[in-house]
Amino acid sequence: MKALPDAPPAPDSSTPLKKGLTTPLLYFFILGDVLGAGVYVLVGEVAALSGGAVWAPLLAALCLALLTAASYAELVTKYPRAGGASHYAVLAYGPFAGFLTGFCMLAAGIVSVAALARGFGGDYLSEFVSLPVVLVTVVFLAALALLNARGINESTRANVVATVVEVGGLLLVIGLGAWVVLRGDGDPGRLTDLGTSHEGPVAALLSGAVLAYYSFVGFETSVNVAEETLDPRRSYPRALFGALVTAGAVYALVGVTAAAAVPTGRLAESSGPLLEVVRAAGGVPTEVFGAIALVAVANGALLTGIMSSRLAYGMARDGLLPRFLTKVLPGRRTPWAAIATTTGLSLLLASTGDVSTLASTLVLLLLVVFFLVNTSLLVLRRDPAPREHFRAPTVVPVLGAVSCVVLATQIDREVWWRGLLVLAAGAVLGAVAAARSRRDRRTDPV
Repeated sequence: MKALPDAPPAPDSSTPLKKGLTTPLLYFFILGDVLGAGVYVLVGEVAALSGGAVWAPLLAALCLALLTAASYAELVTKYPRAGGASHYAVLAYGPFAGFLTGFCMLAAGIVSVAALARGFGGDYLSEFVSLPVVLVTVVFLAALALLNARGINESTRANVVATVVEVGGLLLVIGLGAWVVLRGDGDPGRLTDLGTSHEGPVAALLSGAVLAYYSFVGFETSVNVAEETLDPRRSYPRALFGALVTAGAVYALVGVTAAAAVPTGRLAESSGPLLEVVRAAGGVPTEVFGAIALVAVANGALLTGIMSSRLAYGMARDGLLPRFLTKVLPGRRTPWAAIATTTGLSLLLASTGDVSTLASTLVLLLLVVFFLVNTSLLVLRRDPAPREHFRAPTVVPVLGAVSCVVLATQIDREVWWRGLLVLAAGAVLGAVAAARSRRDRRTDPV
């Protein structure tokens, strides 16, 4: 895979969205979304599935994520438009597949923001102040929507600060874990323990990789801000691969130090495994991690909210959702209608509290999206490119599609049933959107 040489961005006056993202801002956007709130519980859950060798499924998941990321890099630099995966599926397979792809992404994003909003008002906030969760959720989502509507520059600069805090917290865990080992209280021998009493090494690696894969998703949200990037052809591959490799290195080091510093059973039983490392090391107030976790949750919700609104905007512009969602603020040039609608749906879900049944289907929904993205790339190779773009070897999207199928086979049957219900709803709505698209084409004047 070869990145293209630097070139000045071509002017584009056709887009109604403001171009303001540079390569560093895009890098932090992706890194901040990948290094989300999930990492603070990830290590313990992976340890429960895979044993003390937490680093192994984390690195396996990184390699699998890089396959699909390469497909995204080619498609983004070839078709730099908001709408992302949905737009690519429309080009490759038509409006039905485009709607289904976008619906999966949109459902995952809206539920994710709702879950993060409720998480913000939960135990982490209780470390500092006790407030009704519903009140916190309303204020939290309203603040995120206003920041989102204010502009992509303001949103992503806030993300830079939050990402620095998140990375700083994880580096602190790495340092504290290393200190526990160096003073003789840890056990580096646990790092070679791959497998559990129920599963052998290979099965444990795959089970852990499915969960660890969730920690790397988030890079796909950046596709929906490609249209607001100054030069996506040059910036996107650099920012994407740089952010994923950075996240992978941080995750692996966190896994190594946490597993070496804290017994595997204790990690697996804790809902805050990184807090166990802080406790084992001593000297750092545990409230510090409460604050870092709140920043991580808020940042993840902000970035996912940006993705959801841009995806809704792009789908509406492709005729897959109501045209109302394409309305933008005249001065700010941000998609206010899409922001308001997606925020309202997240608020509805968060207020009911019944988000856990959908939250567990997020990985499955995203695997469906990633499978369609990888196969769309193969189909669109026949489409002549209007400009130079990043190009991945053909074997990469093939392996990316296969990896989605392999990971999907590791997901529990109960999650499959819930995911199939969401997919069925998307299929029905997609059929309506496809019929409407065909009708519009017949009625358009020649």
